[in-house]
Amino acid sequence: MEGTRASVEMSPGKIPAVFMRGGTSKAIMLHARDLPTERAQWDAIFLSAMGSPDPNGRQLDGMGGGISSLSKVCVLAPSQRKDADIDYTFAQVQVKEARVDYGSNCGNMSSAVGPFALDEGLVAAADGEATVRIFNTNTRKIIHSTFQVLEGRAAVAGALAIPGVAGSGAPIRLDFVDSGGATTGKLLPSGNVAEVLDVPGLGRIEVSMIDAANACVFVAAESLGLTGTEMPDALERNAAALQQLAAIRVHASVAMGIARTPEEARGRSAVPFVGFVAPPQDAFTLAGERLPAAAADITVRMISNGQPHRALPVSASLCAAVAARIEGSIVWKAARRDAGDPLRLAMPSGVLTVGAEASRDGGSWRVTRGSFYRTARRLFEGYVYA
Repeated sequence: MEGTRASVEMSPGKIPAVFMRGGTSKAIMLHARDLPTERAQWDAIFLSAMGSPDPNGRQLDGMGGGISSLSKVCVLAPSQRKDADIDYTFAQVQVKEARVDYGSNCGNMSSAVGPFALDEGLVAAADGEATVRIFNTNTRKIIHSTFQVLEGRAAVAGALAIPGVAGSGAPIRLDFVDSGGATTGKLLPSGNVAEVLDVPGLGRIEVSMIDAANACVFVAAESLGLTGTEMPDALERNAAALQQLAAIRVHASVAMGIARTPEEARGRSAVPFVGFVAPPQDAFTLAGERLPAAAADITVRMISNGQPHRALPVSASLCAAVAARIEGSIVWKAARRDAGDPLRLAMPSGVLTVGAEASRDGGSWRVTRGSFYRTARRLFEGYVYA
């Protein structure tokens, strides 16, 4: 594709695009060269392309799917950094609100970035194993994406099956380099492994606020009167629990320094993610399959943008796995003491395995490793009308 394609082929409201699945999410993939140089103009384009805001929550007039994991945009460009090949900006498009959030990364869609960059000619690689170095502009962190190349293109077919996605695909390994402090600049934004927040309407509740890949706040399921095995539909009907989790998220955002006030935190719905954890226990998956306690090391449920996730967000999964390695955290307390590596996270769609290590560095903690495998697939290419 020529660098002048946007000026030659793109008419107002018509933008070259690729639609891809990455992990358990989908997004419109765009070249930065095809967008206005003025970033302030991006929001209106992304909202229109996704069909937001939609008070009905369906996004029928756009490419969105009515839930946060299907309302995403990824923008790519060659990087000028010595440690990266690609600059990648993630946009979370709200479903019911006219708002686009750039405050976090999407780990699932990060898996689509390397293959997209190769297939679009932004990077070159010989057949065999290739690694694309990605600079995520949202978190200002480096991600290494390693995958197989076949006849000059990213391999698609493979034997890796991931929870929440039917079938299998070619594995994509994502290694998050120095993932601590992705949102706030600190692995432990408040300096504490665990602490008590005084949340209006809820009272004093113990939480762990961890920032690895994306900022998250974790609470024990039992402290909210939950088991930890609740399914997304049940949580969506439990207005009281969602309100409590939303209140925890808001006050954690202020405590972590992400927002200055609760009002500002309510307007930044992407981060921190909020989740509740419990020890491994017998449960069922969304597919109705029995998930025995022995199959997992911890039980995790996550909420972002006010919606319970069917499958854990990858960045939040990495954060949970890192938290499980930090002695004294809420997640560490709920995890098996003999948990190996990778860590097995039980979630509504099954079990997700995440490789993560954290170690003490003097008097503080640091992330020494964070990685996992995903699959991705190009679904169609053409133009999106915005």
